[in-house]
Amino acid sequence: MSGSGTDKSKAKADLTGPVVILVEPQLGENIGMCARAMGNFGLTRLRIVKPRDGWPNVHARRAASGADYILDAVELFETVEQAVAGCSLLFATTARAHDQAKPVRAPEEAAREIFAEVGQGGEVGIMFGRERYGLENDEVALANRIVTFPVNPGFASLNLAQAVLLMGYEWFKLATANALPFAMPERSERASQHQMQAFFDNLVGELDKVEFLRPAEKRDTMLVNLRNIFTRMEPTKQDMHTLHGVVMAIAEGRKGPAKGGVLDGEQATRLRALLAEHGQGALPHESGTVRGLARLLRRNPTDAERIMWQALRTDRRFAGQFKRQTPVGRHIPDFVSFAQRIAIELINPDETDVIRTDRASRQTWLEERGYRVVAIVADEVTGDVGVPLVALEQAMAGAQGASGEGVSRE
Repeated sequence: MSGSGTDKSKAKADLTGPVVILVEPQLGENIGMCARAMGNFGLTRLRIVKPRDGWPNVHARRAASGADYILDAVELFETVEQAVAGCSLLFATTARAHDQAKPVRAPEEAAREIFAEVGQGGEVGIMFGRERYGLENDEVALANRIVTFPVNPGFASLNLAQAVLLMGYEWFKLATANALPFAMPERSERASQHQMQAFFDNLVGELDKVEFLRPAEKRDTMLVNLRNIFTRMEPTKQDMHTLHGVVMAIAEGRKGPAKGGVLDGEQATRLRALLAEHGQGALPHESGTVRGLARLLRRNPTDAERIMWQALRTDRRFAGQFKRQTPVGRHIPDFVSFAQRIAIELINPDETDVIRTDRASRQTWLEERGYRVVAIVADEVTGDVGVPLVALEQAMAGAQGASGEGVSRE
């Protein structure tokens, strides 16, 4: 994304750097991208010799991505000689050997000379040639040094803006003492040896409980290796707190809903049986209790409920019409459509007489209030959910009986 790394609240680098000289650039987009590369590395002085498409150029401004201040200060020249007239040190960038007796520098070496010359008050220019064939021999002859890039000799041509960026990068590193714009924040002090030892003792204790450190003859070596893993990390105090919490969470196993955890499918089924046997519903004025139970049930679905809910949400016939474990009065059906006045009850084949009686009472209560109850065996859902969905579709269409009659698949 253009400009995604630019923080406009920060001041631009105020540095005196070399002059970038573009010789007869062809495309406005390339000029704009050169300006952007210059802005990245604190270069502000741009001279252009006879741009092919004229100046100003709207394409250059679009490609500059916010480096308009560089384009606004562009100096135009008719000849290269005019553009370089004030330079005390001039570099010519080229990928071709021009067979001229001049020192050849890599970008890093050239940057050191540029930095030194600018530091002494000199004006340094860096020439970049045309996109199609670069600088001509007589233009290279004007330079004091040649700069070439260590690239693949079989594919040596660089985009104009890439060449400008590489030179700007090497110069900017020297001008800013290679300072990075930000560093990793120190969020916590480094863990003390005492804290690390306490964590390690706890870890070893838990590993001993599961007989991880065996055979016995390798125990000492394993302990040394484990300790080195953590000492190499140089953990902070916060790291130690986190690691200790991880070890204890694994050691204590899965937490139940009272501790904010989630039950597996079998445990969720037992939870429903327990609620039914002890009276799931609450008195009408105890709505908070009913809502709390509904949240508990939603958080801990059985396998059949999970599959059925996924089907109801994704099947176009039912999508958006049903809610799961939502109170209807003082009762909590497994699924309910208030618009269709349909409640779905999933039946566990192993349910007890107490649970069956509780479900029958709930069905009667719902039917008295105009709900049709579709009772579906849980095993059918886990086996092939498409079968009970057909019955549900028929119930919604009213094909299974008049309003108030239960539709059962027991």
